[in-house]
Amino acid sequence: MIAKDETRTLVLRGVQAEIQKELLAKKSPATEATDDEALAVIRRLVKQRKDSIDQFTKGGRPELAETEKKELAILEKYLPASMPKEDIRKVVLAKKAELGIADKTGAGKLMGAVSKELKGKAEGSDIKAVVDEVLA
Repeated sequence: MIAKDETRTLVLRGVQAEIQKELLAKKSPATEATDDEALAVIRRLVKQRKDSIDQFTKGGRPELAETEKKELAILEKYLPASMPKEDIRKVVLAKKAELGIADKTGAGKLMGAVSKELKGKAEGSDIKAVVDEVLA
């Protein structure tokens, strides 16, 4: 607010409001969200922004898409760095061997196990891409 960055202020107030809504929805006696809860809210807002950018681009509204891109850039600064695909590949190969999965029929089982292990560390789309690549 001191820097007079209206977009950043708007986005951060929106995050704060979403976190408060989350706490109220859970009827939690806590007045502050845990780090995991806050990150889950920010991830959800990032996903919403990405979907909005896609919809605005398809709908021929580049000015609205540009606004969403600016907000997305601000939100992504508050997320931890995503795990590189090489590291995801190592986990996928280890889980594949552990579960004894040999073909695409076990893709769902493998995806679930890897997603559970890498929760919060890697994007679901990256995990799916690596799983599909390994099982191809």
